[in-house]
Amino acid sequence: MVTRHPHVFGDDSRDKSAAQQTKDWETQKAQERAAKARGGVLDDVALGLPALMRAVKLQKRAARVGFDWPSTDQVLDKLVEEAREVVDASERLDQQALAAEIGDLLFVVANLARHLGVDPEEALRGTNAKFTRRFGFIEAELAARGKTPGESDLEEMDALWDAAKAADR
Repeated sequence: MVTRHPHVFGDDSRDKSAAQQTKDWETQKAQERAAKARGGVLDDVALGLPALMRAVKLQKRAARVGFDWPSTDQVLDKLVEEAREVVDASERLDQQALAAEIGDLLFVVANLARHLGVDPEEALRGTNAKFTRRFGFIEAELAARGKTPGESDLEEMDALWDAAKAADR
């Protein structure tokens, strides 16, 4: 704002005509665009975005310059590869490698969503709501039996999960 309005915030004369101010404005914007063009393709993707959204934006930017798989099948192959790497890291009990591989897996899932035209943030929000609803069903059913989830076991809760899932259909 300050650099685009030197006639207000800077040492420039405040007596410039509207035409001169417009010319200065266009010159400033052209300089900003040129500086941006000299930067990297990914440089101005906002760091503060939610991680899945930023992953999609980074991938879209890279795709604009040809760094992208041409088919969804290749993305799915990469997804399988990354899932195997997660398994390998978990077997080594290397927490740092595991975190990196989980990150890679999530990045590829975001890429798959992009290729399929699905907003991964929206998809995950929907799944979170579905999980909450189904787990609430489990809790309600257990409460009707005089139990809490902590007093149940996985087998019982899994059967109730299946019932919740059937009720969703």
